[in-house]
Amino acid sequence: MPSLSTLIDNFNGASIGPDWGNSYGGASQSGGLAHVPCTTGYAGFQTSYTWTLAGAAFFVKVVAVPAASTATEAYASVFVNAPGIGVTGGPEEGYRIGFVINTVTGLLRCKNDTGYFDAGSVDITYNATTHAFLRLREDGTNVYWDTSPDGSTWTNRRTLATPAWVTAEIGTCALDLSAHRDAGTSDEAQYDLFNTLSNGAVYYGSGSGSAQTAATAAGIYTAVGSATGLAGTAATAAAVAAYHGSGSGSAQTNAQATPAGNDFPEVANLAAGHLDLRIEQGSTFVQTYTVTDPGFVWDGWTARAQIRTGPADNGTLLLDLTPYLTVTGAAVRLAIPASITQTLDRNGVWDLEMANAPAVVRILEGRALVSLEVTR
Repeated sequence: MPSLSTLIDNFNGASIGPDWGNSYGGASQSGGLAHVPCTTGYAGFQTSYTWTLAGAAFFVKVVAVPAASTATEAYASVFVNAPGIGVTGGPEEGYRIGFVINTVTGLLRCKNDTGYFDAGSVDITYNATTHAFLRLREDGTNVYWDTSPDGSTWTNRRTLATPAWVTAEIGTCALDLSAHRDAGTSDEAQYDLFNTLSNGAVYYGSGSGSAQTAATAAGIYTAVGSATGLAGTAATAAAVAAYHGSGSGSAQTNAQATPAGNDFPEVANLAAGHLDLRIEQGSTFVQTYTVTDPGFVWDGWTARAQIRTGPADNGTLLLDLTPYLTVTGAAVRLAIPASITQTLDRNGVWDLEMANAPAVVRILEGRALVSLEVTR
């Protein structure tokens, strides 16, 4: 039952990612954007019906909305759908919750639909700059609709007691980024930055290793240069890292970290790479993240990391990883005792930051996926 807090995508891959397996209507991915056709048919980037909104928070940037043209309705929408969507006569037919931007009326609508209708919808005049980012979150009591111009500073637009279906349908909901018009010239809606503000280029490579078990898998790199490193103890794997050098060289070969002061060190230009933690509940977890540039060390830097149910202050803290981090040379080692992983019982999101005042560098971010223990 993955939480929507753990769904992360900047749409920079070469094709639609596996999390959006129910995409329809000609939806596509290119140029770092999710493209959703706006025609008299229906189209959308949609996940499978295996996700949950309960206790989750997510946000997305709406880059472009359809033109009004000659339509009486032309919209871009962000909805969490109950499993009854599209099931005529089903127990939750037309149950969904989220946002609709109607470019004919010029309204941003915060909706909680039953039968595709919400008499209590909160409607505000849409502004593409002020409402560039849309966020939906649930805290066990209420659902909150928020907007932001930059993905950092948020304004609450509606608060509503959590509908019963949100908590009843754990692991059976779908996230849908869609568009539609009833007339006029076909165009599209565009989306970006789902649950992340990191928009580095994405490259696909291969790696083999034994971070937990022997495996060979496709790796995802957020990088402009090349990097290799250790995924875990006695493991050899392609590391997830971010560099701003050339593809054949090292961005940090001759760089020296600047001590605390008014100048930011060169390393502060790094963009976070994406790496999911896969933690087995009740088992010792060990991984090492290494920068392999010759001579590079994290001298003077301290590491900090957390697992939360959602990004920033909107997510409940599940585990502070900082006490389990050690920094040696170019390596950061995360070692979580079995007695601590035993306390984890749900998925979340995480990131790893390096701090050397006044600089803070986020070097990794992603999902924290917990495999529940059977043997006690």
